[in-house]
Amino acid sequence: MVKGKKVLVTGADGFIGSHLVEVLHNEGYNVRALSYYNSFNFWGWLEDVSCKNEIEIVSGDVRDSFFCKKITKDVDIVFHLAALIAIPYSYIAPDSYVDTNVRGTLNICQASLENGVQRVIHTSTSEVYGTARYVPIDEEHPLQPQSPYSASKIGADAIAMSFYNSFNLPLTIARPFNTYGPRQSARAIIPTIITQIASGKKQIQLGDTRPTRDLNFVLDTCQGFLQLARCEQSIGQVVNIGSNTEISMGELFQLIRKIMGSNAELVEDKQRLRPEKSEVLRLRCNNEKIKTLTGFEPKYTLEEGLKQTIAWFTQPINLAKYKADIYNV
Repeated sequence: MVKGKKVLVTGADGFIGSHLVEVLHNEGYNVRALSYYNSFNFWGWLEDVSCKNEIEIVSGDVRDSFFCKKITKDVDIVFHLAALIAIPYSYIAPDSYVDTNVRGTLNICQASLENGVQRVIHTSTSEVYGTARYVPIDEEHPLQPQSPYSASKIGADAIAMSFYNSFNLPLTIARPFNTYGPRQSARAIIPTIITQIASGKKQIQLGDTRPTRDLNFVLDTCQGFLQLARCEQSIGQVVNIGSNTEISMGELFQLIRKIMGSNAELVEDKQRLRPEKSEVLRLRCNNEKIKTLTGFEPKYTLEEGLKQTIAWFTQPINLAKYKADIYNV
């Protein structure tokens, strides 16, 4: 029964969160969306969502436990997406990642428990697996902290699962593999390629192009979240969201270049390279668990998703929001 269900989305002002808010609103949920507090009262990507005037938007910070107790009151389902996610910045400011990702998750879990929230979907990341020891990667794959970011997410996942084991908090850990689409951060590779080509550059600066990733269009990832929230059997489980396909970053560049009709060449930019032992060289999702639990199937092929993403980024009003000349840490 969806009608009247109150959901909280933390990190709603971000890339995936803003799309999830739209999906939930369209499905009939009563949405409370958390935007990171700032003195400009700027709501991030929530400024662009079609349902901005039909949802409740609150500003605040998951690092504040009192605030978390307030925003989880009278909520049925929490989708916890709020996190610091940029891997390069985690080399510079690791303490911030522990504070937001680990403590923020603790605060949301504690508040959800105290307020009797019916379901919590905690967002993990495929980065916790590190370079694949075997493929496809299932949920039993060892966790390898190859960056401070991935370490903080491993810690956040452990905190979340401890609340299920210790206090029976009805929680699921959703572990999406690499998500892309409109509104994605400039620090991700797909916006990096598209915005440089769209800005007329003939040399596209990238980091290591050897790694492979399991790429998923944002609306598929959102459907994975939604289906897990509706699946009682997923409580207490870690569940991958992905496609069981992989593509190297070099091949991805060639595909985007072809779709955009560009003849730009690829140039390695040393400042974009991760430290040697920190680079995750291969990620490919085993998605059998989510298929078995929910019947989940990705709807978008990589080429279909990229065409929609390119169409959005190349609109002048959207392209103007990105700084293609600057390496975004």
